[in-house]
Amino acid sequence: MKKILVPIDFSDEAKYACKVASQIAKKTNSEIILLHMLDIPSEAIDPIESNNLRGGGQAIFYMKAIHKKFEKIKALPFFNGLKVTEDVKFHKAFDGVIEESKKHNVDLVVMGSQGATGLKEILVGSNTEKVVRHSEIPVLVIKHDVENFEVNDIIFASDFSDESKRSFQKVIDFTNIFNAKLHLLFINTIHNFESTKKSKSKLKNFISNFNIKNHTLNIYNDDTIEEGILDFGKEIDADIIAINTHGRSGLSQLFSESISKELANHALRPVITFKI
Repeated sequence: MKKILVPIDFSDEAKYACKVASQIAKKTNSEIILLHMLDIPSEAIDPIESNNLRGGGQAIFYMKAIHKKFEKIKALPFFNGLKVTEDVKFHKAFDGVIEESKKHNVDLVVMGSQGATGLKEILVGSNTEKVVRHSEIPVLVIKHDVENFEVNDIIFASDFSDESKRSFQKVIDFTNIFNAKLHLLFINTIHNFESTKKSKSKLKNFISNFNIKNHTLNIYNDDTIEEGILDFGKEIDADIIAINTHGRSGLSQLFSESISKELANHALRPVITFKI
């Protein structure tokens, strides 16, 4: 891991994301890129082209104010000893985060979330949810202040289909950064029931071609998939919940898009997503 992108709106939630990103960066010797998307009318971006000098003055005013905020953020003690760069883009927030993550060859996106009503967005509109759905890069969603980001136990909840294998190596790589134990979790519900024998066979087949240092295989029965993931997380006191996402429908076949939102909303634990 070399670069971590943190979209920032200077809220408390964004600062929580910055703190976690800084701890990961120190562990991986990574650079942090702080990105602020400034969504103002296009005529304010280029006053010459739009023949609107007042708009240009407005843009300069915004930029000066934002850079002052950046200086305060970058002076926070948890950034000490790290390479931290700032970037301001005049762009729609969701598109900008996706484009900038690709442009900078980012390895991880860390985003804050209030989580009061689903994935309460850190930027504008439904941008956090959109980034989670569409990012080709893993997205770590942080909901509260984490003083010491220690990762010992990670849940990977999945349907364990062949499709899910495409992103599983990234899950293993992330787990290895922290030398953590990976708990593979299949949730059995009345609406998605299969025998224990079948589930065990599927889990063993899923990992057969992967090298996992420390792991457990788990089949958990609950009323809903979301409740099963959260309840199992409480039982083992998991540090992170990892799930697959799918650009077309939010999550892979096991999950619905609404579950992805609700999971990130109700799980106080950080949630990391890996796109299939």
